[in-house]
Amino acid sequence: MKSLRIAIVDDEKIICEQIKDFIQKEHGDCQIDSYFSGQAFLEAGKQFDLVFLDIQMEGMDGMDTARALRKTQPEAVLIFVTGSKEYVFEAFDVSAFHYLLKPLEETKFKEVLARALLESQRHRAGRQERLFIRTKNLTIDQKDILYIESRGKKVDIHTLKETFSIYGAMNELETQLSKSFYRCHRGYLVNMAYITEYGADSITLTGGARVYLTKKKHGEFVKAYMWYLQNGGVSCV
Repeated sequence: MKSLRIAIVDDEKIICEQIKDFIQKEHGDCQIDSYFSGQAFLEAGKQFDLVFLDIQMEGMDGMDTARALRKTQPEAVLIFVTGSKEYVFEAFDVSAFHYLLKPLEETKFKEVLARALLESQRHRAGRQERLFIRTKNLTIDQKDILYIESRGKKVDIHTLKETFSIYGAMNELETQLSKSFYRCHRGYLVNMAYITEYGADSITLTGGARVYLTKKKHGEFVKAYMWYLQNGGVSCV
């Protein structure tokens, strides 16, 4: 699994450095970005697994920043870091994981960090099992996808029950998919869990659908499919 992505948002540079130092002492492989305002954080437009967010900041405060964050990143683990207890109940409204008071106490911080990282990993594992389609605000369970087919500027996502047609690029979708999927042709991505048979130039899936297999990829596909089956891959046929 890739290293976790962490954001620190606080208008006090010394607090940002302190939090970064605490994290790196325990988890030096995390990717950490610091922002000194809520607006700068949101304008960066990056996805994060874990966010440390000050509440009392000049300009956009932490609560408004958190509400905006939740519209685009509902699963980010959010920890408020603030000098006041008065916002603790508001924190529940934006599904905050924890609420740390300044000045930060290192032992307590590390305890909360450890639990937050576990929660982040659970969220990330869950995301990897789903495919989010932004243009339709739609989430599809990857285990329900038979194959994906490119048709010019559109992509058809064939599931066990129905087909979704969207504007999109195969390359972009491929980066979101788990190792159960294989790009057997420039126009097709197949879910190896539903392969019933394959030949020199085609793959047959549950229900009888047949997709093209590029001849020059045949050897690579066979190796990938055997690796999938031998390393815990589930066959649903």
